[in-house]
Amino acid sequence: MRRTRATLWVILASATLTVMAGAILGPIVPAIQSSLGVSESSAGLIITTHGALIVLVSPLAGALVDRIGPRRPFVFGLLLYGVGGGAGLGIDSFWPLLASRAVLGVGVAFVYTGITVLIYQLYEGQRMNRALGLRSSANSVGAVIWPLVGGALGTLSWQAPFGVYLIALPLGLLAILTVPETGGRQPTADGGTDESETGGETGLAGVVTVFRRRPTLVGVYLLYFGANALLYTIVVFYPQLLEGVGITSSFSISLYLAANGLAGGVSAALYDRLIARTSRPVLVVAALTLWTVAFAGVLLVDSPLSAIPSVVGFGLGLGLVFPSAFGWIEALAPAGRQGQFSSYLASAGYTGQFVSPVFFGPLVPVVGVRGVFGAAAVVATAGLVVVAVLGR
Repeated sequence: MRRTRATLWVILASATLTVMAGAILGPIVPAIQSSLGVSESSAGLIITTHGALIVLVSPLAGALVDRIGPRRPFVFGLLLYGVGGGAGLGIDSFWPLLASRAVLGVGVAFVYTGITVLIYQLYEGQRMNRALGLRSSANSVGAVIWPLVGGALGTLSWQAPFGVYLIALPLGLLAILTVPETGGRQPTADGGTDESETGGETGLAGVVTVFRRRPTLVGVYLLYFGANALLYTIVVFYPQLLEGVGITSSFSISLYLAANGLAGGVSAALYDRLIARTSRPVLVVAALTLWTVAFAGVLLVDSPLSAIPSVVGFGLGLGLVFPSAFGWIEALAPAGRQGQFSSYLASAGYTGQFVSPVFFGPLVPVVGVRGVFGAAAVVATAGLVVVAVLGR
């Protein structure tokens, strides 16, 4: 099967787009609000609508990937991404813009799942671990770069950042040229078949059978859900904490979030070397330990300098958890259903991002913003205990 360096670069560049989908507009939400004459919550829907579509559409994307292979859905997703995202350049009213964001979300669902299964089918063993780590590293780097790009273009006009989405169109054309068809059913790690894993059942009954026979899958989805929920405590609430120690500039705040992303990029880039020396449960325990210490450390933050270690520590852990989760899905998903079960991972992650402020937000009036991170430390500690016990 033809694998080139260009293939990997197209996959990694596309991975940054799944982060860019919402991140690039973060700095211009106030400008969108004032320009369209809508409320703050309505303007926020421009950021979150695509995530809801990803949760809903990902299982459909996964089923299609399993049926026809990942290449064509991946290319389709890139083209849809470019059209849906770039449409904002010419839209100046709320509802059409919201509709374009829904189209973008459908595109992201196909890109996200397509990337995952392409890595599973194009690479094996340590090469796959390397690609999974680089994919997570690309996500982290994208979380650093794209908000800065969005903020810079937002100084020209509130619509200018939407032009960046058009980069998906040439990426789609490059994918046509560089990404090979994979095709064929891929065996599971133990050489099983799709029918043996599902007991011959299809649909929801087959999925339930897989979960019953491989309960670790449920734990992987919960881990990925929790990791994304905790990530968004940093994204949503850390700026409020920083304001309490005198950091009010949006650019200064973005540097702390960038430090979180860069730390995750570093640990994810080292993932293949680390997994060669240890195991996924050990790496997850290390990540949860980092998160527990990082969130507990927020309670002691009293200066701009002391606010750095917590975001760095959390980022380092995130770079270990994300590729581990994808690696587990590859090992546990039934043959011929890698798309379906990796799509559930996407749905779990974006659901975690959505519910994070819903779950942690009500704590702010009661225990303050530091209390949010205290609660996050408790959640991380509980996860650490569960993984440590089950991993023995």
